[in-house]
Amino acid sequence: MTEQSTVRSVTYDLLRTLKLTTVFGNPGSTEQTFLQDFPEDFTYVLALQEASAIAMADSFSQVTGRPALVNLHSSAGVGNAVGNLVAAYHGNSPLIITSGQQHRDLLIGDPYLANREATALPKPWVKWSYEPGRAEDVPEAFMRAYAQALQPPTGPVYLSIPMDDWNHPLAGFTRVRTLSDRVAPDTGRLRTFAERISASRSPALVFGPEVDRAGGWDGAVALAEKLRAAVYGAPLLDRASFPEDHPLFGGPLGMSVKTISDRLTGHDLVVVIGAEVFRYYPYVPGEYLPSGTELLQITGNPDVAAAARMGDSLLGDPKLAIELLMDMVAEGHTRTAPQPMPRPRVLPQEPNSPLTPPEVYATLSKVRPPDAVIVNESTSTMAQQIEWLPATRSGSYFATASGGIGWGTPAAVGVALADRDLGVERPVVGLIGDGSLQYSVQALYTAAQHNLPIVYVVMRNHEYSILKSFAVLEETPGVPGLDLPGIDIASVARGFGCRAVGVETTEDLEREFKSALNADTTTVIVVQTQPQKAML
Repeated sequence: MTEQSTVRSVTYDLLRTLKLTTVFGNPGSTEQTFLQDFPEDFTYVLALQEASAIAMADSFSQVTGRPALVNLHSSAGVGNAVGNLVAAYHGNSPLIITSGQQHRDLLIGDPYLANREATALPKPWVKWSYEPGRAEDVPEAFMRAYAQALQPPTGPVYLSIPMDDWNHPLAGFTRVRTLSDRVAPDTGRLRTFAERISASRSPALVFGPEVDRAGGWDGAVALAEKLRAAVYGAPLLDRASFPEDHPLFGGPLGMSVKTISDRLTGHDLVVVIGAEVFRYYPYVPGEYLPSGTELLQITGNPDVAAAARMGDSLLGDPKLAIELLMDMVAEGHTRTAPQPMPRPRVLPQEPNSPLTPPEVYATLSKVRPPDAVIVNESTSTMAQQIEWLPATRSGSYFATASGGIGWGTPAAVGVALADRDLGVERPVVGLIGDGSLQYSVQALYTAAQHNLPIVYVVMRNHEYSILKSFAVLEETPGVPGLDLPGIDIASVARGFGCRAVGVETTEDLEREFKSALNADTTTVIVVQTQPQKAML
């Protein structure tokens, strides 16, 4: 007897067609009708907490370059996930997030585990939020969710699906659509931008995360070299889009209005491609641009363009825009080449105990394989990481796009799973603060269960160093809860199934890092370090 076709079977067929066969999640009772008899050709990635599921899917999507599917539990699970949903939204990650809703026959009575105002809960951190009005609308809702997530500006979407919908009879769904995921810039307006760039005496280029996401790394290098222009990293980067060891790279811009304006002094034109203008934090007042400096912005996100505090904007795919600009701008051979970013790289003659973050990064710089990917959530040591461990390849650096912590540990899992999915072999290194690790420490379980060869290097400074730096800047003494004594990170990591070691010297760190690269499982290296005052 032929098995009856249902909303569930039709939806799984659609997910196969859309290549959405990896599901990240943490199952709940209202999701089991979707997950029952889970197909053998699908992969379920279990996260022990919903925020970790989102971060894993986020980085998985970024590396594979295609949407990722997340299944959460009703309102409680979505609530847990919102922290990292903010990062996915700001990082333009095309996630399709689903959650179970209570049985339709019970909803009128506000039953236990009902998702009240389900479509409102994840806002404003999704592009589209929907609960199908009828069970037979579920497959088409997935088709629209896929289209909405994938079309620029890409980003997460949300579907709430009543648990009884999945077993509803449905003959099939045939309206599978193909979509464009790039929008070309207005060439006429781009030509006027090119004329202004060509006429500039001392242009500065600021490449943001949209460039690397669009595959524009090589084009960014070629454009900078043709113009002989200084290049700066956009503030609070979540993806590097230019080699940070290149002679034209002038380092990160900074985070405050005053710092950024000071850094841009001497440039008559600033061209921001694929980034906000700008990500400001903290508040240090100053002029938004130096006197006599103009700004041009190219972004694929209309909200980012509208939010800019100054300058002229152009909408379009950053990679396409860079390629078109290459043919439009004049050679910059008459310009004086900018001076490379100074890299003092000063280390003590005798090692410190505990080690300083520069000593840790200097050691890692000697043993890091050239193809390694870095996932960074050591927030107080970002400047030292760029100095000693610069990003030199496309797709080799990831950080949270939101500013919240608890993203990096599970994101490293997503990167490693994506590499495995693509058949890519490269080391994944998670640089994590001891405070950051605790937000999503359960992600170590997923890494160990999948035998992912991730090397986590945890800076154990016994405090929230980044918050102590802000306390100095904001003149807020006596803030409680900034110290973190009494955490045995190595024991916790072993409890989740990881290989874990503690180190105190550079020699020990070098040896254990090399061993971790050859291990067939996840390794957590806990390094006792001195607190680092963050460069704000």
